Amino acid sequence: MDTTNSSSSDDPNSGFCSITKTFHSLRPPLLLPPEASPLSAASYALSLQQCPDSTAAAFIDSATGRRLTFSEFRTRVISLASSLQNTFRFSKNDVAFILSPNSTHVPVLYFALLSLGVIVSPANPMSTESELFKQIKLTNPVIAFATSRNFQKLPKLKHGTVLIDLPEFESMMTNTELKFEPVEVNQSDLAAIMYSSGTTGEVKGVKLSHRNFIAIIANFYAQRQERTSPVPVMLYTVPLFHVFGLHYALKSVALSETVVVMERFDLRKMLNAVEEFKVTQLVVAPPVVVAMAKGSVTSGYDLSSLVAVGSGGAPLGKDVIQAFSYKFPNTILFQGYGLTETSGAAFRAATTEEMLRGDSVGRLIANTEAKIVDPETGIALPPGEQGELWIKGPTIMQGYVGDPKTTSETLVPGGWLRTGDLCYIDHHGYLFVVDRLKELIKYKGYQVAPAELEQLLLSHPDIVDAAVIPYPDEEAGQVPMAFVVRRTQSSPDKEQVIDFISKQVAPYKKIRRVAFISSIPKNPSGKILRKELRRIHIPESKL
Repeated sequence: MDTTNSSSSDDPNSGFCSITKTFHSLRPPLLLPPEASPLSAASYALSLQQCPDSTAAAFIDSATGRRLTFSEFRTRVISLASSLQNTFRFSKNDVAFILSPNSTHVPVLYFALLSLGVIVSPANPMSTESELFKQIKLTNPVIAFATSRNFQKLPKLKHGTVLIDLPEFESMMTNTELKFEPVEVNQSDLAAIMYSSGTTGEVKGVKLSHRNFIAIIANFYAQRQERTSPVPVMLYTVPLFHVFGLHYALKSVALSETVVVMERFDLRKMLNAVEEFKVTQLVVAPPVVVAMAKGSVTSGYDLSSLVAVGSGGAPLGKDVIQAFSYKFPNTILFQGYGLTETSGAAFRAATTEEMLRGDSVGRLIANTEAKIVDPETGIALPPGEQGELWIKGPTIMQGYVGDPKTTSETLVPGGWLRTGDLCYIDHHGYLFVVDRLKELIKYKGYQVAPAELEQLLLSHPDIVDAAVIPYPDEEAGQVPMAFVVRRTQSSPDKEQVIDFISKQVAPYKKIRRVAFISSIPKNPSGKILRKELRRIHIPESKL
């Protein structure tokens, strides 16, 4: 059983223990399933489902309006699992690579594979062949699931590639003649390998177990609101290949919520979907909040069904929060905080009272501990003090695939995860994200590694040195800005540099701004002084 032990030395307002210098969750401890009991994350989510009406929609395709009821969802999961089991005879710890935009087929596929004990490993369908090759080399999948639009980017695998947008896949989901042989899945088994770019520019495979997701689902289930109205209707603009998309899909099935699925995000289509399907809660990236709060794009749409809008990926500015609240006085704007390494949410606003503290990213989830550690001294700090956020609990990853060095640097003794984020927790247990100690650029919620772009820039024959930093952008949060030292007597212009990179990376990684300088500031060991670049080249008003 996982619980967070509190003691008389804990501050009841913040959860801070003055003896251990640790913040404990203020939420009631969760009684999770016995760890030794075989149980998959999919089975656990389905076991919690309490939908009084099996004809209610579990998933709705926003483009076609086609609904998949809770009853149909269960049937399709079992049918697909049976079809896959009989066709491919998977072995324990087999990995399935998934390359697909959002669709109502993807949650069915996730649940079927998790029920079989197959490790799901979803990737961004916008990725280039070289990016996908690195991911596949890292995780060694035996099968891929893709669409007819993007399967050509994949190499040949042991069991080939299944196209999920063809009639044959539909048949696999609706064939009820095959018998499903239950598979024993241990909670400690890997459920997913999610891809995350590190500051080195090398892709990392984050190992998440069934137990990790069970703990996340249990947290949402314990904090569910009592229903006084019909089934909540959620619209998640986060992609299903992202850890937030995966864990939201699991929790929405567990909580019997209707989820509106958009294949690709488009702001006007999102607003139209809110109006058409009476969406009650949106989960979006900060740029969407900015557009809704400060733009005129929402005019003409009936958004009266919206009860709450959740934002994550980067902190919202106070001016944006105030503008949103003024424009949508009947809709609560709240924030959350999590990482791929925490299986999704680590801090969140769960009650109306917490959601009204919109400037914070919420409180620590149940059965979890946190520390704020001085990055220089390693000393744990009290409430109100800024330092690196460390987290410990049942949602923390097992490590990185094939990378013991980075794993040991990130998971430190005692089971603590170093987040690399500069934060503080106030005297009421609310977390505030101040800045990133890591050097990742967050473009519309996506992570972009400066080192990867720098390596590509240095491959240009007319570039002798380069550095990339985040440049503040109201719409995107941050955009990659390149500082380039040109070779003597060469003259590539800004457009040529931008075009050179855009041909080699996914769209969200594109360089958006370029400055030409005589030299890149570095310390004696050769590390780029990015703070110096920001101080000199970014207007003070934007810092």
